[in-house]
Amino acid sequence: MEKQIRLNALDMNCVGGTPGLWPHPADETLRYNQLSYWTGLAKLLERGLFDALFIADIFGVYDVYAGDAGAAFRNAVEFPVNDPWVLLPAMALVTEHLSFGVTGTATYEPPYSFARRLSTLDHLTGGRLAWNIVTGYLDSAARAFGRNGQLPHDERYEMAEEFMEVVYKLWEGSWEDDAVRRDKAARVFARSEKIHKVRHHGHYFRMEGYHLCEPSPQRTPILFQAGASARGRRFAARHAECVFVSGSDPAAVAQITRDVRARVREEGRDPESVLIFCAIVVVADESGRAAEAKLADYEKHASLEGSLALLSGYMGVDLSSIDLNDPLRSREFDAIQSCVDRFSRIDPHRKWTFRDAVSRFGVAGYKPMLVGSPETAADGLIRWMREADLDGFNLEYIVNPGDFEAFVELVIPELQRKGVYKTAYAQGTLREKMFGRGPRLPASHPAARFRQDQNAPNLARISSEESGKLPRNSR
Repeated sequence: MEKQIRLNALDMNCVGGTPGLWPHPADETLRYNQLSYWTGLAKLLERGLFDALFIADIFGVYDVYAGDAGAAFRNAVEFPVNDPWVLLPAMALVTEHLSFGVTGTATYEPPYSFARRLSTLDHLTGGRLAWNIVTGYLDSAARAFGRNGQLPHDERYEMAEEFMEVVYKLWEGSWEDDAVRRDKAARVFARSEKIHKVRHHGHYFRMEGYHLCEPSPQRTPILFQAGASARGRRFAARHAECVFVSGSDPAAVAQITRDVRARVREEGRDPESVLIFCAIVVVADESGRAAEAKLADYEKHASLEGSLALLSGYMGVDLSSIDLNDPLRSREFDAIQSCVDRFSRIDPHRKWTFRDAVSRFGVAGYKPMLVGSPETAADGLIRWMREADLDGFNLEYIVNPGDFEAFVELVIPELQRKGVYKTAYAQGTLREKMFGRGPRLPASHPAARFRQDQNAPNLARISSEESGKLPRNSR
């Protein structure tokens, strides 16, 4: 039986998905600060039976290009960017099954208040919540939070490990399952002996207190992670239930999925218990010729300056001095070598110039594109699923809502006709929908060791020094 394709739609609480496309006549992302934009998008995605709307986020601005943020400001390069979390209740109100994955940083958020925010949203959405765990990558964000600069890459993940420990203690260990009674006759809402104070004294975080929320439907929301580095993949293997990957072709992505699943196995978890999603862009129309014409129209609106500002921020390298007509080749920066390698894999026979690469990046970034008729798009997704051992895709747009509308109206029916896409939602929380089991994290997940158990020590109340005595490979 063919594996069923899972789909998340990707957006961000800002103007435009790619630099320069927001002025396109069909793009509506200028309405990003209106609730009707988000509720309309949520209803559209639920009509298409998407698993979740995934909302990316970032702190800081792209100020590497030409030494300031001017290009980012002019081209609305992920700026301005509003808080994504506050959108969820409105979208949950107009949908029944669509879930919501939101990016939250473990580098700048206080874990105590962060845990409360997510528990609140898990309650309000009826268990339709996922958290994409990130550590941040912009120096401008570190400075905005009062730091001299970012922590080194691997240390940010060490900090994130401790952040996870704190929120696990709060979500999984502060309240026992039978703590809440809601007994009006006895005038007892909760049993005090079943609610436990969390004490954590670690290297990065110190806190002492009770989790302020009663247990939500999932307790811990579904955990997403997208780390691309070796340290990021190790973090994902330990914590993530859904892993986001990217690559220019199925063979390259297949190597990543094999590595992720192997690391999951090393952590003592079932490799098939982790779902792997690949970012992809689909430009579909009634015919292949119409889809190609649509893409050509999009390319006319791409912003070179905006794309360079975004690329400079991604790589931490100022690209303002590059002659865009030069052949795309390795320069003195490792980050540029990575850029060269990515575009070379997209089309190894093409003689890319920097202008070609930046123009392509300005439309779809590093993501692969499927362009064509509904059948062509559906067949392409199926091929990627088979060859890269994927569980689904993070579908990105170029013009919104047009690209999502075309996908829902044209490609979804074709996928259903081919028997690889659901025709109705499963019931329950996001975790139940995704994995076909209960709403809680499984016992094999590291968060489970912080649960209150009659036959286990009170792990919610141990200090990080004591928890450090646990096997190192659990860290």
